[in-house]
Amino acid sequence: MAQVRVEGFTVSIDGYGAGPHQDLEHPLGLGGEELHQWLLPTRTFQKALFGKDGGTTGVDDDFAARGFRNVGAWILGRNMFSPFRGDGPDDHWKGWWGDNPPYHVPVFILTHHARAPIVMEGGTTFHFITGGIHDALERARAAAAGMDVRIGGGPDTIRQYLREGLIDELHLAIAPVLLGRGESLFAGLDLRALGYACVECVASAKATHVVVRRQGHRSAHVLAEGQCP
Repeated sequence: MAQVRVEGFTVSIDGYGAGPHQDLEHPLGLGGEELHQWLLPTRTFQKALFGKDGGTTGVDDDFAARGFRNVGAWILGRNMFSPFRGDGPDDHWKGWWGDNPPYHVPVFILTHHARAPIVMEGGTTFHFITGGIHDALERARAAAAGMDVRIGGGPDTIRQYLREGLIDELHLAIAPVLLGRGESLFAGLDLRALGYACVECVASAKATHVVVRRQGHRSAHVLAEGQCP
């Protein structure tokens, strides 16, 4: 059955998915670039973003690679697509990734500002959704045609989908970094009460990878050898 997944979303030890003061010069906020040292050198990231061969292998690359498997559509918050805040559309902006973004499938952007779809190279088309998270998910599922939908973030977008119990599986990479402030991923959420449980926990030298999955019953809790308590 097709799933709704979050993959490779990195948080600091103190739970922030981005630093403060995000802008064009600091898309991840102040200090936010420190979060992704596990991902940047991997073979998967180097290939997906830069088209380069080579890069590191091992635990970090394994998690990065599985995040792209069986994904038929993505959902992003507006702040993941654009550095611009406030009122008004940003019609000249076509994303952070150049002419050939790493998605290669339809991408649905949550926004308050209607905009015509943008067709990019490599199979990526950006669609701008003003009808909220449920409308975006319905359209993403239709576009995915039986494959999974990956929610890329940012933290507020993920929180909205978690709050509604719409995310089936969440892979977090916990980086050994303290940001102190920024965008908290889990603020106001009780994941256990929402039916989520840790099913996998694997550490590398640069991150601790945790997989959280929504169980069939809201009170379910999974714990087995090799899994997180």
